[in-house]
Amino acid sequence: MKNTLVIDLEAEKQEILKRYRALLRACKPTLQKGDKKEIRKAFDMALESHKDMRRKSGEPYIYHPIAVAQIAAEEIGLGTTSIVCALLHDVVEDTDITLEDIEREFGKKTAKIIDGLTKIAGVFDYNSSLQAENFRKMLLTLADDVRVILIKLADRLHNMRTMDFMPRHKQLKIASETIYLYAPLAHRLGLYAIKSELEDLSMKYLEPDTYKFIATKLNEKKAERTLFVKHFVEPINEILAEQGFVASIYGRPKSIHSIWNKMKKKNIPFEEVYDLFAIRIILDSSPENEKADCWKAYSIVTDLYRPNPDRLRDWVSSPKGNGYESLHTTVMGPKGQWVEVQIRTQRMNEIAEKGFAAHWKYKESSNDNGLDQWIMKVREMLNNPEANALDFLDDFKMNLFSDEIFIFTPKGALIQLPLGATALDFAFEIHTDVGAKCIGAKVNHKLVPLSYKLQNGDQVEIITSGKQVPKEDWLNIVVTAKAKSKIKSSLKEEKRKIAEGGKETLERKLKSLKITYNTDNLNKLSYFFKLASTQELFIAVATGKIELKDLKEYLASEKEIENRGAERNDGQQIEALLNKVKGPESDILLIGEDLQKIDYTLAACCNPIPGDDVFGFVTVSEGIKIHRTNCPNAAQLMANYGYRVVKAKWNKQQELTFLTGLHIIGIDDVGLINNITKVISGDFKVNMRSITVDTDNGIFDGSIMIFVNDKEHLDNLIKNLLEVKGVTGVTRFDA
Repeated sequence: MKNTLVIDLEAEKQEILKRYRALLRACKPTLQKGDKKEIRKAFDMALESHKDMRRKSGEPYIYHPIAVAQIAAEEIGLGTTSIVCALLHDVVEDTDITLEDIEREFGKKTAKIIDGLTKIAGVFDYNSSLQAENFRKMLLTLADDVRVILIKLADRLHNMRTMDFMPRHKQLKIASETIYLYAPLAHRLGLYAIKSELEDLSMKYLEPDTYKFIATKLNEKKAERTLFVKHFVEPINEILAEQGFVASIYGRPKSIHSIWNKMKKKNIPFEEVYDLFAIRIILDSSPENEKADCWKAYSIVTDLYRPNPDRLRDWVSSPKGNGYESLHTTVMGPKGQWVEVQIRTQRMNEIAEKGFAAHWKYKESSNDNGLDQWIMKVREMLNNPEANALDFLDDFKMNLFSDEIFIFTPKGALIQLPLGATALDFAFEIHTDVGAKCIGAKVNHKLVPLSYKLQNGDQVEIITSGKQVPKEDWLNIVVTAKAKSKIKSSLKEEKRKIAEGGKETLERKLKSLKITYNTDNLNKLSYFFKLASTQELFIAVATGKIELKDLKEYLASEKEIENRGAERNDGQQIEALLNKVKGPESDILLIGEDLQKIDYTLAACCNPIPGDDVFGFVTVSEGIKIHRTNCPNAAQLMANYGYRVVKAKWNKQQELTFLTGLHIIGIDDVGLINNITKVISGDFKVNMRSITVDTDNGIFDGSIMIFVNDKEHLDNLIKNLLEVKGVTGVTRFDA
């Protein structure tokens, strides 16, 4: 069949030129002599090499690199080298052009950045550990040149903006990865605008219903909000102008994702989220007056409107680790509602919006900023050769999002640590050897254990002992990636020494049993004793967990296996299971019918019920687990083990019931429980498994475990429960 899509090539050519010109306009602020020529050369190369390619939406592929370059220029503020790299970021991977060609045309630096980008392109694919390894490579290039990550973020942002044409399972995977890694990375690099947009776009695909609901609600109140902002801002503007300040003030709505987070965290409906928007005051201020001007503006605002004393955040005196500077306060507005006000200067605003790139611009004036220190830390973590890539990924992820606390050394030097850091983290932060020999600490001159959680502003002195060595349980005490990786490498060193001894002992014992000492037999032994590696095997022998009699048992069982044929390993098991599940004709797993006796269980972390959006996850020992796509663990599973995820949907089925939980809050009233149970058991004929109720000073708070048929059944039940007099909220919860 001939393709009916008619493409107007002339119109497309015009459109490409139009977009290219828009890109040049975006680059204008940073252009220097000869830059335009470089950009043109890169554009021509990209145009030529992608000329026969199209995106999923049918438009020419070149639209994508132009858009990525535009984001890099406009929204991150990057310069010519980055624009060239953004235009060429896909050519090495998708076309015949090689890195050598690029180096010849554009020089070493550009080739190196593009090499970094090409390496990442393959990052998120089949094998999980491979994927984490690639992520580590990407961070290595980050430590060399942060532009790699910034262009990658621009690339990801454009892909997220244009993901409508992708198949659903791809959308889920890409959105999960984005929320799991890229949004935190943007946050850490100080790109708040991009971070918020990435979170919102991920939510649009991962939780479409909630996303639409909040977006609609925000839209309904838009005019009302605009009016409120106008009245709120007028008096501030007047006084600022009277006192000779040049300032721009505007209200900006909070991102949908952050509103949703607040609803979840506080378990409140949309109507009760009070700070749906923030007022931002941006002052035009010279570097030497910045701090004083911010505080003057603060006093003007708080003279007009009463502030909430617990909600003052001062990042002007001590900026966040990613360089963010701003003064935040929450004040009571004219209509009795709380309003968040952010006060900053133009320089601070540019750093908050454009993060890293803006830092370089102001580099001379700012002292050694937190971002440089953070990059140093990343370098340090990456230089640790032994770290397991997946552990590394999780530790790294954890340190991307955490808020900082400021701790002082006995001599008054300031050290930044993530929220939740312990005395032991502080010791490792000072020096690896101090950490390894740490036996306790004095916090504000009082003796505390290693696990003591530090508070903002503590002064800490570390106590060490030459006899101390790192212990396994230290890993549960520390939160910083640096401490974790150092403890892990010390423990590995310790283990290596024990294993050396065990290896010699095992060799002797095997000889006496006439078993050849070779890799094959060592692997078989490890498998037999259910040990993760041959090193574990040597340690077990060294510590006496495996003795001669155990080895004899192995010998006997080995003879038996020989008669039955060898076992297959985990990797093959998963492979086989996947092939079995996916079946010849379809790659969607239907749940709820008795299909080819495939083992699946419903995951306890999110209790899916028919009608929920779900996916299957292949486990090694428990068959397939069905999770909801918005399960708390889903993003991590999809981002790390994409190759084990199978698409799944519910099959129309016989009336089966599924256990789920409802959390009900309301105003305690005589007969409230009776009315609730009447709706559940009487009107809906639903069985309850358990009910726990707590009333506290007139507030009713109950949790009910019930059996329902499917999501529609549950939604109707929730609707009817909300109509019971006195009930103010009903939410579904996972076990």
